[in-house]
Amino acid sequence: MIHARWTGCLALSLLPLSGCASLQVKLGAKTPLANLPVTSIQASLANGKGIAPGQKSPLVVTLSEPNGKVWRTEGAGNGKIMWRDLNVTATVAKVNGKGVLSLPKDPRLSDRKVPHVTITAPSHPDLHADLDIPVRYDRKYAVDFSGSTGANGTNGSDGLNGIAGSPGSIDLTNPSPGGKGSDGGDGSDGGDGQRGGNATPVNIRVAFRQGTPPLLQIGVSAASRETFFLVDLVGGSLTVKADGGSGGSGGKGGSGGHGGSGGVGWPSGLDGANGHDGRNGSDGSPGSGGLITVTYDSEAKPFLSAIKLSIWNGPAPIYKEGSAPPLW
Repeated sequence: MIHARWTGCLALSLLPLSGCASLQVKLGAKTPLANLPVTSIQASLANGKGIAPGQKSPLVVTLSEPNGKVWRTEGAGNGKIMWRDLNVTATVAKVNGKGVLSLPKDPRLSDRKVPHVTITAPSHPDLHADLDIPVRYDRKYAVDFSGSTGANGTNGSDGLNGIAGSPGSIDLTNPSPGGKGSDGGDGSDGGDGQRGGNATPVNIRVAFRQGTPPLLQIGVSAASRETFFLVDLVGGSLTVKADGGSGGSGGKGGSGGHGGSGGVGWPSGLDGANGHDGRNGSDGSPGSGGLITVTYDSEAKPFLSAIKLSIWNGPAPIYKEGSAPPLW
């Protein structure tokens, strides 16, 4: 019988834990690279299409034996070779212990550079693989400076149920009426939702950069902080949101309590009246959208459709054609 610790290890594939990896090797799920007579090594991206700033992409390493048998790394490679048996170094980009490559969000850190990955195997010093990673800018970027949603109103409390009337007598020789049940209590009103938050004003700078492909350099600043983007004009875009926050939902009114039942007697007592339901709270009003100001150079003007703006419940954006030199 497998101990619960190992069962959890298999179920969750907690590969960084040495005990788990050892069990997987014993069960044949993983294979130590040192035990294999591999003579060649290659590296590739799992998606094979490059990587954009701020994205992650898993690597796949393929190793071959002289007889043609192929081994691949765990993770995206769906293989048995453990990443811990390889050394991976990278420039411009970073690679974590599971073979996942990541590129910094700021395009200035990778602009005009080629991320490079080098993979070696301590158990096979003669093996060496290099991989240049294409950087792409045809991603659909988005940044959101919208106001926060208002807090919801609290629900009202339910009214108390009425108390049953006191019993009378149904003895026909000595009848007495049952008592009237007491009325149920009224439910309390729900609280009103709070107003949505206002969006932050946003300033956007746009510069055109000639090249293959042509790109837009974009700087988006709000709350004293600027974020930069490089956008490929074929397939790339940037969506900037400065919507007013939605108002909070009104709380539900409490239910009225049930009237108490009339007491048994001759005649029976009257039931108490049910309490009234509380009023539902009103939804909060929306916040105001933020003003977006776009300053662009004349060369960028034909391509401004790549920048999509959303300013719900706010003023119309302002476009200014002016001097916008390269942003970096």
